Amino acid sequence: MTEVATHGEPESQGEVAFEGALRPKRLTEFVGQEKVRRQLVLLLEAARQQERTPDHILLSGPPGLGKTTLAMIVAEETGQALRITSGPAINHAGDLAAVLSSLIPGEILFIDEIHRMARPAEEMLYLAMEDFRIDIMVGKGAGATTLPLDIAPFTLVGATTRSGLLPGPLRDRFGFTAHLEFYSGEELTEVVARSAQLLGIEWPRQALAEIATRSRGTPRIANRLLRRVRDFVLVHRREPDVSSVHDALELYDVDDLGLDRLDRAVVEALIVRFSGGPVGLGTLSVAVGEEPETIESVVEPFLVRQGFLQRTPRGRVATPTAYAHLGHEAPGRDDL
Repeated sequence: MTEVATHGEPESQGEVAFEGALRPKRLTEFVGQEKVRRQLVLLLEAARQQERTPDHILLSGPPGLGKTTLAMIVAEETGQALRITSGPAINHAGDLAAVLSSLIPGEILFIDEIHRMARPAEEMLYLAMEDFRIDIMVGKGAGATTLPLDIAPFTLVGATTRSGLLPGPLRDRFGFTAHLEFYSGEELTEVVARSAQLLGIEWPRQALAEIATRSRGTPRIANRLLRRVRDFVLVHRREPDVSSVHDALELYDVDDLGLDRLDRAVVEALIVRFSGGPVGLGTLSVAVGEEPETIESVVEPFLVRQGFLQRTPRGRVATPTAYAHLGHEAPGRDDL
């Protein structure tokens, strides 16, 4: 049984219970990311046969693709406890020292959003990952001394949505690096079908596929939409069919391509307020009332993949596809 210790902002108990019930516990249960899954099987089996802790693992990719789930699976597969923290929660080297010094041998340490750690903590982590040792500074000024402290061998699993922000020395200390890709429609249908089965829901395959189609290639969103459609069917006493999925997701502002309110607000602002662009990220974020990081890391990747938005040296530009989807007449190519 994996023991989980958490640090940082708490999630609502309902969301934690829901997500926890649907998370796969083993690599054989994990749907999608086939190449990464096979690589992890090899890495963990090699460590088991050599009776050593697995290499440090870096998982990168957009939010909601399974980085946290894979960290939990690594702990479950190795039979070790799991310690969870996040980069923003580690504001000082002392915060990291407290976590590292309390690890037990073989424990899995998961740091989410690892690129957001404080720089002094990053530098402490270099030594810990390489030599399983940290240096503790005692005193201040000319009388300060450094005391080396051995820590238990551990495996670090780092997760990041912005791998380019990781300093090279930290990135190079990971023995295995994997990038998680967005899921295909078929893979997401399997994810939704598995979740529905675990929740005791018997729905037609077409209805589950419709939920998958609107899930932006992301399992977390697929499971969230499944929950919303389940609630809609329950409250309105509807049949669990494609029509119910359409009506439920229309209520929650998710259209047939998976665009939600914020996606459409970004595209609408580009087209109506800025004549299709180009417009800078900061200006666009002010126009829609959202943080630039959210637009850049959550909204833009989906809109670019859908062919609704282009990123140019001069700024963001709406495509003819975006104009057509929102019912606007596209200008001539020269205007873009």
